[in-house]
Amino acid sequence: MTTSRQPPGVDEAGPAVWRKLDRRTVAVTLLRAVGVAVAAGFPTGAAIAGGTSPLVATAVVVPVAVVLIAAAGLVDDLRWRKTSYRVLPDRVELRKGIVVRSRRTLSRHRIRAVDITAPPLLRAFGLVHVKLGTGEQTSAGESSLVLHPLTRAEADDLRTELLHRVTPVSRSLAPADGLLATFQPSWVRFAPMSFLTPTLGLAFFGVILQVAEWFGLRSGVISWALDLLRGLSLPLAVLALLVTGLAVGVAGSMALFVEMWWRFRLEREPNGTLRVRRGLLTTRSISLEERRLRGVELVEPLGNRLVGAARVDAVATGLARQNSKERTDHKTLLPPAPRREADRVAAVVLREPASPTESVRLLAHPAAARGRRVRWALLAVSAVVLPLLVVGLAGVPVLLPVAGICGAVLVPVALAVAYDAYRNLGHGLTGDYLVTRSGALRRSTVALRRRGIIGWTARQSIFQRRKGLLTLTATTAAGAGAYSIYDIGQAEGLEFAEAAVGELFGPFLERA
Repeated sequence: MTTSRQPPGVDEAGPAVWRKLDRRTVAVTLLRAVGVAVAAGFPTGAAIAGGTSPLVATAVVVPVAVVLIAAAGLVDDLRWRKTSYRVLPDRVELRKGIVVRSRRTLSRHRIRAVDITAPPLLRAFGLVHVKLGTGEQTSAGESSLVLHPLTRAEADDLRTELLHRVTPVSRSLAPADGLLATFQPSWVRFAPMSFLTPTLGLAFFGVILQVAEWFGLRSGVISWALDLLRGLSLPLAVLALLVTGLAVGVAGSMALFVEMWWRFRLEREPNGTLRVRRGLLTTRSISLEERRLRGVELVEPLGNRLVGAARVDAVATGLARQNSKERTDHKTLLPPAPRREADRVAAVVLREPASPTESVRLLAHPAAARGRRVRWALLAVSAVVLPLLVVGLAGVPVLLPVAGICGAVLVPVALAVAYDAYRNLGHGLTGDYLVTRSGALRRSTVALRRRGIIGWTARQSIFQRRKGLLTLTATTAAGAGAYSIYDIGQAEGLEFAEAAVGELFGPFLERA
């Protein structure tokens, strides 16, 4: 089904065809409003019925739900009528607004990525959500333009039109066009090896209690659980709860992984565009111009590192740094997979015979960097143990053994993390790439093209200055915007910065 279009018109920008979004957005909004009304209506009706009767609850809830559903459909219909967009040779324009009218413009040559998303409800109608991104940070946060919704065919045509620009791409190490990586079911085993697993386990118990509260059954559910555990000793009861939460967390994390990454495909199109397609219920397609790529980042959370897995992220211009309310998987080129596969994908994406993160020999950092990590680890433990100890000595003696147990458990763990963090520190140069590695709970290895570095920052705290250390930060317009080499020796760090990009630091160095 094609979208309706307005006839060509002439305005201050010249002749152009203004296009409408798909009108089926109203039906989608109505169905979504019905779902919200049902989800909110049942607990609300149950609460009202508890004080009166089911008939009175129905008479109150149903009319309110109908009015809210109708209002949602009316507002979305007005939004559809007042929203249109057009694609010109040099820019994309969007005009929208019901009470306050706005007109947005994006220059076509600044569009870096096209994100096409289709949640289950939109997929049922053959529609998608399209986001055109420039990757820039503006004071108003308007670095993207959103078209919601379009048909799948329109979205694909728009993506092709905006990103398929003919640009010179080095083919010396190709053949690299076509399918670069695809989903393997065996990768699901890496999903539980994350901090999300215990979080989901804890959330499970909270959800059960919340649902029981809606229907006035919370005390009954708690009594039933206590009756089940009453026949067990305290250690066995705790173990049963831990095993139940862990099992739910494992199942939940695996289900989320499958939903996000099922049918994953990483492809390179002939024009030099990298495209990631993935998703089981909610499908997503993210396209990135290869000429914007400045490197890759191998991310190894502790759990994945223990089982030999890693994730590959793109370091590219046009992928704006995300705030805490936005997802960050928009830059992921490969989900958690075996480390060998991650290195292979990194090499193919960069058009290198071997991944810089694999072939480089990383240089170790001074022993003083290890001492700094040990001290910080012990300070973190002290922040937990000392308050318990002080309160215990002040008159709550039951806290004294708690402080002792915490110290006995946390000190070895903190020291192990500190030593691991020191072992993971490293930096090096290989070919056209600067490589830096750091982190313990989340080890990150970044391979950054040297020509993508636009500045160096050298920082020294008072404690680093006493130990002859500094932190070097390579500034770039890609990825996170800056990548640091932590606690490197002062003389070694300055020499390394000059060797990596000599014209930036060299003129400012005093030589003996």
